[in-house]
Amino acid sequence: MSPQITAHAAPLRWAAQNDIQTLDPHSQNHSTTTNITGYAYEGLTRYNEKFQPEPSLASKWTQISPTQVRFELRRGVKFHDGTPFTADDVVFSFARIRQPQANMQIFVSGIKEVKKIDEHTVDMLLDGPNPVLLRNLTNFRIMSKAWAEKNKSVNPQDYKAKEDTYASRNAMGTGPYRITAWQPDQRISMVANKDWWDTNKGNVTEITYLPIKSDATRVAALLSGDVDLLTDLPTQDVAKLKADPKLKVLDGPENRTIFFAMDEGSDELRGSSVKGKNPFKDRRVREALNLAIDREAIRRSLMRGLSVPAAIMVAPGVNGHTPDIDQPLKADVEKAKKLLAEAGYADGFEVPLNCPNDRYVNDEEICQAAVAMWAKIGIKAKLSAQPMSQHSVLLQKLESPFYLYGWGVPTFDGQYTLQDIVHTKTSGIDGKGNYSRVSDAKIDQLVTAMKTENDVAKRNGLIREALLRVRDEHLFIPIHHQVRPWAMRSNVDTVHRADDKPEARFTTLK
Repeated sequence: MSPQITAHAAPLRWAAQNDIQTLDPHSQNHSTTTNITGYAYEGLTRYNEKFQPEPSLASKWTQISPTQVRFELRRGVKFHDGTPFTADDVVFSFARIRQPQANMQIFVSGIKEVKKIDEHTVDMLLDGPNPVLLRNLTNFRIMSKAWAEKNKSVNPQDYKAKEDTYASRNAMGTGPYRITAWQPDQRISMVANKDWWDTNKGNVTEITYLPIKSDATRVAALLSGDVDLLTDLPTQDVAKLKADPKLKVLDGPENRTIFFAMDEGSDELRGSSVKGKNPFKDRRVREALNLAIDREAIRRSLMRGLSVPAAIMVAPGVNGHTPDIDQPLKADVEKAKKLLAEAGYADGFEVPLNCPNDRYVNDEEICQAAVAMWAKIGIKAKLSAQPMSQHSVLLQKLESPFYLYGWGVPTFDGQYTLQDIVHTKTSGIDGKGNYSRVSDAKIDQLVTAMKTENDVAKRNGLIREALLRVRDEHLFIPIHHQVRPWAMRSNVDTVHRADDKPEARFTTLK
């Protein structure tokens, strides 16, 4: 038995509906992917059980000045191949994650340079004071410079170009588990890293992750004992699973908002019946689409009560969310029709709608419900649903005029959402995930200000103002914040995580 295991050795079989997109830790900002790669790769910081940043590959940090932070790196840490972790790996990883094809740049936002001081010390030189630095660094994963060079993976995988690299198929970090195999759409296999620098609070020695797209098949696997933990529960089965004495269900809010986004940048809307202009540029059209949605009906009928109808783009638990500004619109078909008529679309129009069918709770069903609601005001949304792996490529190529998406907030701070998917798209970090080409000068100003504002009250005021403007300009159509139940065999003990990322270090099998 390896020294860090606190109880008897135990394998964990874990199923969810969605596979990872890559094993490259800098390529894709996709929750399932970052969850799984986080077993192998670590950041300088990590979250404790209460989502407060704590030391990880950095053992200590010191604020030298408002724009300079010194990180002392943990000594004696080894990568899975036995090579030592040093400052060179941090400097290399910083250069790697900042390349244009990397989709994780948001997590090094505000860092101008990472400078090696000695083998176990680096300085981060900042653009300005950075109130979310330690939270961002939880997802800035460190890769071995030597391993990347040896395996021709110095550059991050270009996922949207369908590039295949050694690092996209193999992982080699410092983390608590070694990923030993990935068979896409079938399974991912991991074993405990016996040389991990930390003590594992759980006793999970092996993990098999099973992406099972079919709701019925996932539930059947849990009921038959073929799976120990299920983190994508069909809403219609939650009550049945709660009543099963062989199982237990942990539920709690997830810090993820499900929403529709519209192409607001193109001069003509791709695939639409409207030619020569873009109806989504008109605030009245966006408001009409918003007013047509009956969120309460979706919560009651489709989600079986397992959702929180949303008005703003961040969920409860995220800094910036307050209940007073998260009061969803009530459906109003007549007002929506009137707004469309005022905008010159009394007869409505056709537009393609893209939707994932294996990523969020009832994602395709939400799209089908919305299509029916929009039809009542004359909007004919032509639905095309496909796996998230294909949906992501479509969005990153900016080829969807109208789409469903979900946005979690790994930093638990509203700046993350506003900077990544609302700020005007740039060639750098700002607007990296803005696939709908929203552009609002006032919001851009507010984001720029909040990035370096250390006064908590002032900064929260900036976040609030930006969230209100996103809401009141109807730049997105938020549907709900997800509630995420997990079901497990009665012998499994784990901690429910608001980021929907189970951690084996907090998991024990009896």
